[in-house]
Amino acid sequence: MSLSPDIVEVLARARADLRMGLGVVIADGTAGVLALAAETLSPARLADVLALGGEPVLAVTARRAATLKARPYDGDLARIVLPSDASVAWVAAIADPADDLRAPMKGPLVAARGGGAHLHRLGLTLAKSARILPAVVVLDLPAPQRFATEHGLTYVDATRAAAVLETASPLHPVVSARVPLEASEAGRVHVFRPEDGGEEHYAIEIGKPARDAPVLARLHSACFTGDLLGSLKCDCGPQLRAALAQMGAEGAGVLLYLNQEGRGIGLANKMRAYSLQDQGFDTVEANHRLGFEDDERDFRLGSDILKRMGFRAVRLLTNNPAKIAMMEKTGISVAERVPLKVGENAHNRAYLATKARKSGHLL
Repeated sequence: MSLSPDIVEVLARARADLRMGLGVVIADGTAGVLALAAETLSPARLADVLALGGEPVLAVTARRAATLKARPYDGDLARIVLPSDASVAWVAAIADPADDLRAPMKGPLVAARGGGAHLHRLGLTLAKSARILPAVVVLDLPAPQRFATEHGLTYVDATRAAAVLETASPLHPVVSARVPLEASEAGRVHVFRPEDGGEEHYAIEIGKPARDAPVLARLHSACFTGDLLGSLKCDCGPQLRAALAQMGAEGAGVLLYLNQEGRGIGLANKMRAYSLQDQGFDTVEANHRLGFEDDERDFRLGSDILKRMGFRAVRLLTNNPAKIAMMEKTGISVAERVPLKVGENAHNRAYLATKARKSGHLL
């Protein structure tokens, strides 16, 4: 029946469950696992997992495993065996790098090898998409579907889920309205909503840009601290305002405001990264210690919105070659790269140097 949830809706439930501290069951045929997010794990639920027997593991990404000196036998992840007396504090210490420098000796850590890890990998992908730490307690289940039914847990079909998670969720326009802006009184805000229940994204259109010519455009990822609070740790706020001002001066343009805070890791994880930066790590090193890649954003979102608005070519306001490459790859022609070099100060100078040195930004 159409009243039953499809796989996209099941995945939305699974993300919410992980954020709430519930376990989800991930299965591929008769093979299945119970997965619980390390960040939201409660003592009672950890005790229940240990009481089920078997060999529960804490799955972490290879980035986090490198910090822990754990063996990533599965390539992009490591399965760290939970000791029989494991506590929530032990799990948190492995998953969260906040106290790594104060208590660097976590081990000895034993990493599982042999057997499949694709269900663990899917659990980590779900945790990332839920904007929580990419660390998941996983226990093999002999009868996954029955276990999910008995305990009222969300059941995720791994094969169907993997196909959905590999693709960008389609975006649909919801509404648009005129909004006079400081940069231009001829402003209009368009709201786009993804099918997967994720955050909405916005397009700020200045004037009436022609659809048959390259439009002055910027893909701007949300930055609560920079855009709203005026943080001096980054150059996001000045870039946002400078881009809108340039569009206003030219009389036309479109700024895509994408809700991908902290390079796609979410505000809470971004604050964790900031705390690590205070300990002496640069922005890339901080992301890696948390278990994330340098940049977890999906710029296909910007391409999708531009196409839905009728644009096929842009003059892209950016210092990031990755945005240009993704636009070209997804069918948006970049006629010109327009530099956007603003906002450098004493607090973010090292951050900008790291972006140039490690992420290839053209500064």
